[in-house]
Amino acid sequence: MDDTLPRVVADTPLAPNITSLLQGHVQIVPWRVALAGSDQPIAGVYTYGHPHLDGAMLDRLPGVRVISNYGVGVDHIRLPDAAARNIPVGNTPGILNGATADMAMTLLLATGRRLIEGDRYARSPEFTTYDPGYLLGREIHGQTLGIVGMGRIGEQVARRARGFDMRILYHNRHRKSEVETELAAKYVELDRLLAESDYVVLCVPLTAETHGLMGAAELQRMKSTSVLINVARGPVVDTRALTEALTERWIYAAGLDVTDPEPLPRDHPLLQLDNVVIAPHLGSATEQTRQRMAEVSVDNLLRGLAGQPLVHQVVA
Repeated sequence: MDDTLPRVVADTPLAPNITSLLQGHVQIVPWRVALAGSDQPIAGVYTYGHPHLDGAMLDRLPGVRVISNYGVGVDHIRLPDAAARNIPVGNTPGILNGATADMAMTLLLATGRRLIEGDRYARSPEFTTYDPGYLLGREIHGQTLGIVGMGRIGEQVARRARGFDMRILYHNRHRKSEVETELAAKYVELDRLLAESDYVVLCVPLTAETHGLMGAAELQRMKSTSVLINVARGPVVDTRALTEALTERWIYAAGLDVTDPEPLPRDHPLLQLDNVVIAPHLGSATEQTRQRMAEVSVDNLLRGLAGQPLVHQVVA
């Protein structure tokens, strides 16, 4: 290890492609080592998973010049605390939009058509005769899709939904006339979107305003035949309320790429339900997208260490 290289704290182990990109440029220091104290300062922070990073933590790492996040969402980083210390925060916007939208459609199709239940049944000893009346699901084509959060990912979801001839409703902080024209999407208030949609896809960032956005009242506004898809962040949905909604059949099903907490405790009742499909946060998990995320996040890190503008800097 070259001790002349800047020291960067990271939640290890990092993926091999990230380690390869960092080799020869920095020394990676695990969190536990950095926080134990050292005579050698930490110059940067690379957040690979979602470690909580706030002012108190940064004060224990006084030499930090840059924070680089592997991903778009930075809800685990206290941006005002970083800004108060003049530490730029980098992320990877625009790279994972398509992959995350693909995951939203994957969950939508899997839940609507009961794919996971079908897979289990097809592998079981019980499947000995084809029954055309068994495991009937809900159609996707021609149905109404409600997108909550018409950002980059929401727009990509809408593009895919058009291929299924879906009617598209959306709710956003601000109306987007260009989206309405190009994608034939209709802006509506959240209550109407929930009441009319057959599929509701959550694409909002996690903020103080969106934390607990989908609670019991919102879930009860949805149709009993509707499906909730969450590719945003787990805390956007009230887990207890969702568990009740699925158990009591307020809604037909849910497809979750994220949960709160993440992962769920292994004995959590959501894990026992047949009408929920849960993925282990795979929204951006393609080889191509994760490689590009690695490249941009490492570039942000190295630029910040050199005192240069980041490729993508988050504004607090």
